[in-house]
Amino acid sequence: MIRVVFKNLIKSELVREAVRQRVASVIEKFPDLRRGLIQITLEMKNSPVHPGPDVFTVACHVHKGRYQGIRIEKSAANLYAALHDLIDHLLYKLNTAADRVRVKERAKARRMLNLLAYPVGEN
Repeated sequence: MIRVVFKNLIKSELVREAVRQRVASVIEKFPDLRRGLIQITLEMKNSPVHPGPDVFTVACHVHKGRYQGIRIEKSAANLYAALHDLIDHLLYKLNTAADRVRVKERAKARRMLNLLAYPVGEN
């Protein structure tokens, strides 16, 4: 499930749909995310009342599932640029997390094979 939260921004269905499409492309590559809860927070740091450039922040937090606990936040002067940076970094983080699980499973399988091939206690 994908939840989109707006902070200091006017809610927009166009933006919400753009976020859902980008996250859906990530979910296609990592199907285990379907069972999790992904929260995307869109925020404008500077208010329109104060002078200075606006900074848009996009944060992603995976709450449930295999990738639980992954949290990424990216900022840019444009909301869509921040979203693009976030999706790129999210792909990298998810790939790294998946590799970590694969490496642990492979090491465990090798240990089991070594125990079967060379049992402890035999001379």
